[in-house]
Amino acid sequence: MKILIGLLIIAVGAFCQSSSYVPINRVKSWSWESYWLVQGVFAWLLFPLLGALLAVPEGQSLADLFATADPFRLWMTVLFGVLWGVGGLTFGLSMRYLGVALGQSISLGTCAALGTILGPVLLQVFFPDMNAAEALTSGVLWGVAVTLLGITVIGIAGGRKAREVKNENSTVTDFNFPKGILIALLAGCMSGCFNVGLTFGQTVCFESSSPLFASLPATLLVTLGGFVTNAAYCLYQNGRNHTFGDYTKKEVWGNNLLFCCLAGLLWYSQFFGLSLGKGFLAESETLLTFSFCILMALNVTFSNVWGIILREWKGASRRTIAILVIGLVILIVSSFLPQLL
Repeated sequence: MKILIGLLIIAVGAFCQSSSYVPINRVKSWSWESYWLVQGVFAWLLFPLLGALLAVPEGQSLADLFATADPFRLWMTVLFGVLWGVGGLTFGLSMRYLGVALGQSISLGTCAALGTILGPVLLQVFFPDMNAAEALTSGVLWGVAVTLLGITVIGIAGGRKAREVKNENSTVTDFNFPKGILIALLAGCMSGCFNVGLTFGQTVCFESSSPLFASLPATLLVTLGGFVTNAAYCLYQNGRNHTFGDYTKKEVWGNNLLFCCLAGLLWYSQFFGLSLGKGFLAESETLLTFSFCILMALNVTFSNVWGIILREWKGASRRTIAILVIGLVILIVSSFLPQLL
């Protein structure tokens, strides 16, 4: 029963993340770099900080935790957050050229596979005495392999869509499959660094913290690193495109802050839900290792629900839609496969 509750919590977080880009459409009179930076303040600083505070016992502070943590693990957590930030930037571009459904499917699918494997592998390299690689059981590896199969099938559907909607009115105005697929794969590879950061930061927590909140301080460190990358790029684009004036448009501040805040909250919900869900999965070491992959696979599933709602597959044939559905089913199966093996 606990495992089912944990998976349901992760699923709720995945649904929230997949919905996080919907409020962005309500932002008015701001360039991409301006709203991306502002929603990032909420998604990668404010809400992660509030979440991390839940893991702090009475009489302690986050400053105490970070001061006593292993410096190498702490800075590696932040470093992989910086690398994840690159994935976050290219992630937005993948949806520009492929749409929400296909862009998230390829990016998050690649992220799920690499993020699951790289964490234990790199931890084994730096701390061989931990035998971290033992977490990569045959069940986990089979799950990753099936996840990659699902990505391939969805990619085939995307290629067919590119040919079929070429002369149709697509809702993705900048649709470019070759360019988009390369960007999406890069985004997925770099985004997988998020889970690597969480793996290095798994000891950055108070011993007396609830298992439900134990990974939230490490989540804050990863998102902090990602914020640095994204903020630097957005401010550079503000200067290059002369869009610093966006922040002085007082007439839209109320509206834009509201929807950027909502987008940030929905985005952060995935990792808050991941932390809560893992607290219920403690009885299954396999599912704990595979939990990040489960989150990403569910993100893909729900993002395609939004893709259908937003009519991003308009003009695609029934056969193409059927191939897409098969890919999604494979991803869903991959989420539960490790527990069955």
